[in-house]
Amino acid sequence: MTNTPQSLLVTMITILFLSGCVGKPKGIEPIQDFTIKRYFGKWYEIARLDHSFERGLYAVTAEYSIRNDGGVKVLNSGKVIDKENRKTAEGRAYFVDEETLGHLKVSFFGPFFGSYIIFEIDKENYQYAFITSYNKSYLWFLSRTPEVSESLMKHFITRAKSLGFNTDQLIFVEHEEN
Repeated sequence: MTNTPQSLLVTMITILFLSGCVGKPKGIEPIQDFTIKRYFGKWYEIARLDHSFERGLYAVTAEYSIRNDGGVKVLNSGKVIDKENRKTAEGRAYFVDEETLGHLKVSFFGPFFGSYIIFEIDKENYQYAFITSYNKSYLWFLSRTPEVSESLMKHFITRAKSLGFNTDQLIFVEHEEN
């Protein structure tokens, strides 16, 4: 196989694209002293910026657990408006750098990974987390409970806005009563 200038260019663009998807947006740093085992379990999505893969979903949850290969199993699910069944997506995640940094790469299909950056967490109890990806069009607020206090919601919005996220476009996720 010969390396033509075109094939080399395609390879370089692919590498840049894939590495860019696991990068960090300007001004965002992952938390330090992160412990993945404390992060395992079920989380409720409290708020998010809209994206096609979650559009029309409510009662959204994410569950994290250990994979056989040492990575993290990610199971996202949510209900589709006007339908009974839950829509689920299973992915896998691995640390980008040290395991003590809240920066993982996650994939829900094939070899394509995107950044999963935890930029704030309740370090004492791991009860809430603020997450973004490789750019600021991605933002999630997760909690161990389906509802949070008004003061925590205000803190999330204030923090996200100060970091340059478009908080006017936030979707506040409704959860069913048990």
